[in-house]
Amino acid sequence: MNSMVNDEGTVRAEKRGTEEARRSETADLPGAGTAAEGRAKRRGRPRSFDRETALEKALLAFWEHGYEATSVSDLTRVMDIGAPSLYAAFGDKRSLFEEVVRVYGTEYGSFADRALAEEPTARAAVERTLREAATAYTEPGHPHGCLVVHAATNCSDAEVEQSLRDRRNANIDAFESRIRADAATGVLPSGTDAAALARHVGAMIQGMSQQARDGASREELEAVAAIAMAIWPRTGTHTG
Repeated sequence: MNSMVNDEGTVRAEKRGTEEARRSETADLPGAGTAAEGRAKRRGRPRSFDRETALEKALLAFWEHGYEATSVSDLTRVMDIGAPSLYAAFGDKRSLFEEVVRVYGTEYGSFADRALAEEPTARAAVERTLREAATAYTEPGHPHGCLVVHAATNCSDAEVEQSLRDRRNANIDAFESRIRADAATGVLPSGTDAAALARHVGAMIQGMSQQARDGASREELEAVAAIAMAIWPRTGTHTG
């Protein structure tokens, strides 16, 4: 019995020696290491990517499909990054969307702000805004319409929905303020209902956005804008 144990122990020792020798021989080879070690190295080496490019791809996805219908897996696919990289670079889905909305406002949705800042009257600012909306909402190369108008459609996240609502209402408030100023200086009739007229402007902008998503062309939206301006109130001595 003892000789059998010794023989088996010898065999096991020889096998261990052979395995250790094999590991020692392969340890210096390129790419050597266990599969588990390889996986650990891959996990520990985050994939590099261009943040601005990934953000633009996320913007287009949210713009096309809206907040609710765009899942994290959709985002990682279109952004061509893994979920850990997404969370590390942008936070969660809502944080990413908030950044997307800010970028959209700067790169695509700032035409109303520029018109209000640069045009001498409310009428001129509204006319320019509607004309530029007709172009911006139908431009090729990105989804049609306005992200701020459509991205929270059927959204179950109340904070996201409220955030976009606040942005839309802020635009209407800016037009109302400008209209009141013109009424106070006589550029518009003193009895002009500034709140209603500003709401009309908001309805035109939002309606044009929906029409663009439904396939209306730039020329068709420009015609709608022209009709909207034809009913703009005037005084007897000012063109507005």
